Amino acid sequence: MRNEALVGYLLHQRPYQEKRALYYLFSQQHGVIHGVGKKGAPLFMPLQLFATGKRDLKTFSQINIASQDTTQADSVQKDSTSAVLEAVPYANISGQHQYAALYINEILWRLLPTEDPMPVLWQHYQISLQHLKQPLSNSELRLCLRQFEQYLFTELGFTLTLTHDNVEDPIEYDCTYRFLPDVGLLPVLVHNEESEHLASESGQTVFKGADIIEMARLGITEQTLSHWSKLHRHLIDYLLDYQPLQSRLLWQQQQRYQ
Repeated sequence: MRNEALVGYLLHQRPYQEKRALYYLFSQQHGVIHGVGKKGAPLFMPLQLFATGKRDLKTFSQINIASQDTTQADSVQKDSTSAVLEAVPYANISGQHQYAALYINEILWRLLPTEDPMPVLWQHYQISLQHLKQPLSNSELRLCLRQFEQYLFTELGFTLTLTHDNVEDPIEYDCTYRFLPDVGLLPVLVHNEESEHLASESGQTVFKGADIIEMARLGITEQTLSHWSKLHRHLIDYLLDYQPLQSRLLWQQQQRYQ
């Protein structure tokens, strides 16, 4: 890769020397790319830059904010008159929406492989950021996150089957099921009225068959949102090997002090 023009979004950064930073860029062309560039690149804004290097760590140069509707890297020119880098990290995303955007960024840079193009997920990322720039109710905000997570799971090869259990038997309305990410839904031999106590006492992710059937029928809606949130959180934690998410901790702290 030599002076290749890229379009992407900054997911994460770390200090690297006095005037430079280590960037995790989610690019349209190559997926997540690691590189070193001048400090000051903002989050949640489309960036145009040039990348050089044969190894995992590239050198990023001429980093500029792209126009909001930029979708093709060939629009990047060396004499670009794009806006000068801004130091405002949360431009156009405010309030609790910032924590939601940080959460999306964190699960991407921690879960996606490097230099693996994912153009469909990249488009959904753009759409999610646009949603987060709008006034959203708490339910709408959670719906935005759950829908993006579902696209991410698909890219990672996890298809959630809610019509059958782990041995391909149809989900039964009156049964209770335990969800294991690497197995699926396992029937649990308890009465429905005991299922919530089982989940709270054992730390397991347990669902009533009626709720699973409703999730499969309606998809991710406000009516099924709490069930999808519980399912997705369990799968995210599993994929992260149960290591904590910093964005989730920040969100919890913010809620505690409100």
